[in-house]
Amino acid sequence: MVKISVILTAFNEEKYIKKAIESILNQTLTDLELIVVNDGSTDNTLDIINSFDDDRLKLINHENMGPGASRNKALTLAEGEYVMYLDGDDWYREDAMEIAYMEAMDKDSDFTFYQMINYDDKTGEIYENDWFNLNIFDESFENTVFNMNDFKGSIFDLSVGVCQKIYNISFLKRIDAKFPEGILFEDMPFFYYVLLKAEKISIVKKQLYYRRKHEESITNVVDGKFLDTIPAGQTLMRIFTENEWYDTYKFDLLAYKINGPRFALRDIKENYKIPLYELIKKDYDSIKQSQYYQDYLDNLGPVKKKFFLDIIESEDYDDFLSLNSE
Repeated sequence: MVKISVILTAFNEEKYIKKAIESILNQTLTDLELIVVNDGSTDNTLDIINSFDDDRLKLINHENMGPGASRNKALTLAEGEYVMYLDGDDWYREDAMEIAYMEAMDKDSDFTFYQMINYDDKTGEIYENDWFNLNIFDESFENTVFNMNDFKGSIFDLSVGVCQKIYNISFLKRIDAKFPEGILFEDMPFFYYVLLKAEKISIVKKQLYYRRKHEESITNVVDGKFLDTIPAGQTLMRIFTENEWYDTYKFDLLAYKINGPRFALRDIKENYKIPLYELIKKDYDSIKQSQYYQDYLDNLGPVKKKFFLDIIESEDYDDFLSLNSE
């Protein structure tokens, strides 16, 4: 059994995939396997992947299925003790695997957070932020093992990105952790399910992962991809209710559920505003008919509550704009 399985999903990453793969195959920890999923790329991504001659690289080549399905398929083939994830446009520092593995093994953790650092592809600037530096965890969380019962802040202030953790594969398989398929923002529901199932979590405050910001980044351009904030939020609610976590986290959960679509509708490109509004309205109308409607009314702050009710009371997008501008 290898120490780490690294899962790298790629869709049209010809500009970046070579650096991503090299950052894994050149690690100081060599006892690893790299599972690269070419998710239906139509550019030269597959040719670049095939140019590598390394027995540790395993290729899955299939039609476009999205990151959730690609990661699920790769995990079924993973043979490592632990798994780490890499996006096709990012890369690891050369000792990332060694540091992450030693931390996870030392603490026998279900999963371990590590820090990310940002890279601006346009300017070449490398910069930090509180979110990816894990500043929400104070010194008391370092060099120890904890779970969410020990965490007094809001779990919805944590970084949900799957690539910012190393996971014990036995743990993931035991809890049957899977990414939602057919949607983007699949990290978010996966993360919260894993987070609240974990009994042993640790952190290592070292910047192991370079996160590239560029014009085609999923989170950099607020376009039609953000229509998936609705099904992602619905999946999240289902996870919390089915696992009886809803009552414990209700106040912050409902605010989180409203804020994602609220900010997306504010920022999304003009030609997607009406389709997104219609998805939100359908979702909120169903909430009004559910047992949870009163919880939204009782727990949302004034701004989020007004947005919620304005969507429900509006007849169409123009009507919503009129109501929400008051």
